[in-house]
Amino acid sequence: MKLLVLLLLLFSIFSQEIPNRWDELTASDWPKALEKSNKTIILPVGILEKHGPHAPMGSDLIRVRQLARMVAEQEYAVIFPDYFYGQVNEARHIQGTFSLPTSLTLELLQATCDEIARNGFEKIFIINGHGGNPELLKYFVQTQMDKKRDYAVFFHTSSHDTAVWEQIGKMRKSDPAFDQHGGETETSVLLYMRPDLVQLDRATTESGENLNRLAKMPNVYTGIWWYGSYPLHYAGEAEVATKELGKLITEDNVRSIVEALRAVKQDTTTLQLQKEYFDEVERMSPGDRK
Repeated sequence: MKLLVLLLLLFSIFSQEIPNRWDELTASDWPKALEKSNKTIILPVGILEKHGPHAPMGSDLIRVRQLARMVAEQEYAVIFPDYFYGQVNEARHIQGTFSLPTSLTLELLQATCDEIARNGFEKIFIINGHGGNPELLKYFVQTQMDKKRDYAVFFHTSSHDTAVWEQIGKMRKSDPAFDQHGGETETSVLLYMRPDLVQLDRATTESGENLNRLAKMPNVYTGIWWYGSYPLHYAGEAEVATKELGKLITEDNVRSIVEALRAVKQDTTTLQLQKEYFDEVERMSPGDRK
């Protein structure tokens, strides 16, 4: 009898386990997923572009996908399927780059968030895997204030553990100032996550050196700056990358994202403030009501 009770208990526990990826959930799982996630979803945003001569085009997508998986294993949230429609205009001269028109990129992201919310989620937590996306994503989050919505968008901004990053600094073999794209950091993370996709012996077949072709224009920003510095779309020294460095970097990123996700799941203030804000907007602009 005791054995039967134990078996029924174990069956009950295991039957409550549900996938965390949207595309792996069944329709009957959906209410459970909304409840377990507190109506919170992770939207991992990557990109498709060259990462030196040695790493896959989907490096950013692969990294952010793996990060989302590792985070959701520690703190449950539903994970939106692969999303690689970000800002990558600076790499359109290289085959393998997937770059949509800017207006469409923003429209698609907004439509995606609207559709996510239509399916019951109130908190959309964006994590980013591409260095060219933060400005776009911050702008997008700010545009959420242009009209009343019944959901909120959050964007993860990294916070590093000082002790861990001191250790990382000691392990690094290249200059962090020039380790910007496809170099030691990104390649180390890939060596930890997906070593089967890294062709490290090809890392030195191209130069990741900064050409500084706009060095005579200090304190000025222009869209061609990246091409002016790194026309091969490779910045750094990938040949010195190690799996051990990638493990440390990844674990600290996961820690930071889990911490932020827990705060988002527990948050009850953001949506209240949004409602209060838009009520004030409507009060001040009665002619704009629709």
